[in-house]
Amino acid sequence: MKIFRSEQIKQIDEFTIRNEPVASVDLMERAAAQLFRWYIRTFDRSRKVVIITGPGNNGGDGLALARQLSVNRFNIEVLNVKFTEKTSPDWNINRERLENETQVPFRNIEDEGQIPFISIDDIIIDSIFGSGLTRPVEGLAAAVIRTINLAGCTVVSVDIPSGLFGEDNSKNNPENIVRADFTLSFQFPKLSFMFAENARYLGEWTVLPIGLSNTAIRNTQSPYSYLEAEYILPLLRKRNKFDHKGNFGHGILFAGSYGKMGAAVLGARAALSTGIGLVTCHIPSCGNIILQTAVPEAMVRLDENEKLLSDTRSVDSYDAVGIGPGIGTEKVTQKALHNLLLVRNKPFVIDADALNILGQNKLWLSALPANSILTPHPREFERIADKTENGYARLEKQLEFASGFNSIVILKGANTSIATPQGKVYFNSTGNPGMATAGSGDALTGIILSLLGQGYTPENAAVAGVFLHGMAGDIAAARSGYESMTASDIINNIGNAFIKIRSNEIQKSD
Repeated sequence: MKIFRSEQIKQIDEFTIRNEPVASVDLMERAAAQLFRWYIRTFDRSRKVVIITGPGNNGGDGLALARQLSVNRFNIEVLNVKFTEKTSPDWNINRERLENETQVPFRNIEDEGQIPFISIDDIIIDSIFGSGLTRPVEGLAAAVIRTINLAGCTVVSVDIPSGLFGEDNSKNNPENIVRADFTLSFQFPKLSFMFAENARYLGEWTVLPIGLSNTAIRNTQSPYSYLEAEYILPLLRKRNKFDHKGNFGHGILFAGSYGKMGAAVLGARAALSTGIGLVTCHIPSCGNIILQTAVPEAMVRLDENEKLLSDTRSVDSYDAVGIGPGIGTEKVTQKALHNLLLVRNKPFVIDADALNILGQNKLWLSALPANSILTPHPREFERIADKTENGYARLEKQLEFASGFNSIVILKGANTSIATPQGKVYFNSTGNPGMATAGSGDALTGIILSLLGQGYTPENAAVAGVFLHGMAGDIAAARSGYESMTASDIINNIGNAFIKIRSNEIQKSD
């Protein structure tokens, strides 16, 4: 699913209206019908619905919804925030329809003293401002938004929480943005939905299709997309009857140090569970028994140092290289990493302490092999790319880094983002808070190492790896809940993630 900027969404709307063709007010009716269907699936008739509208087309959506709910015998009231005399043509049509076809009470709010009490048992539908908003909300509208946020009742925002911008909110006023429990976004998620600091405004967001032109969507270019199973399925390679382990690659994982051998265990298990033919773990000699016992399927290559990684030796016989989980940042390990980066002809995945080492030696970033995959969490990313103030600025820095160092940057989080050197960004749709647990990142490193070893391109390995990792976590969470999840639960469900993705193909063939 593509993610478009607000101006592009407006253009796609206009193309649909011109070329379907469909009147803009009828497109609004279509959107309201989707809102109505969602509402009746989610809530019953027992609660009063207070729809708060503004003067534009977002307010028109709210008026159309009010009429559809009223016709179906819901208890409705409309409060219109009248901070201007100007209203959109479609707003005017829906205001007239509401007046002529229903008995819905309609009240204009023209100053703060007219803002009524809203019961905590009511449901507020917020349709004051849409995604076209470009300036922070002030005055009467801001006072109404603050009242909504203090009401304590369930809040549903139409398309986007009023006051939130579709992209960059760094200069916005956080006090004057609706804090919704549910956000119903038309056709696409907004870019601002992808950033952690905006989660408090969005609540649970859902995309509602409203039939915008597929031609316009296809022909409108965007660097941003939202990963879904339909995109991942064609990336997954199929196995033939006469394949053998030699067909699926041999990866080497540099991991572990004294007291942190679990990182090597988790990375190796994840790589093997993702289908690599062979995996060798280069580890300190103190970890030999641990690895041989915990992961008997993995081979071991022992470092000359008992407790740390201190040498890399040749990696010529391996198809892919992973480094970082649990290796520490001692000087001897730093030197070993620097020597390894001089290998230019292998696909790399770089994680954890290897990233921290690069953060201490930023000049080494220029030695990254082309299309290396880096998998930082936000704090690790700050160490290699400097601090940023918000999610949008961090995304810009991520793109700048990926382009500048010809690398793929996986910035881990609730909607893990994958930035490519060509300027594309994929946001992940899978994963959950239960994955915020020790070793989860080590599992991702192993998954990506496995895919690289099997011959996936670095971009496809990053995209498929992140999606599989998140889906395995979702399956694990469904079975054990967020609190009790461990990295091993994620690894144990990688196979189930493959099955779930491929089940879509089976359903389509049926």
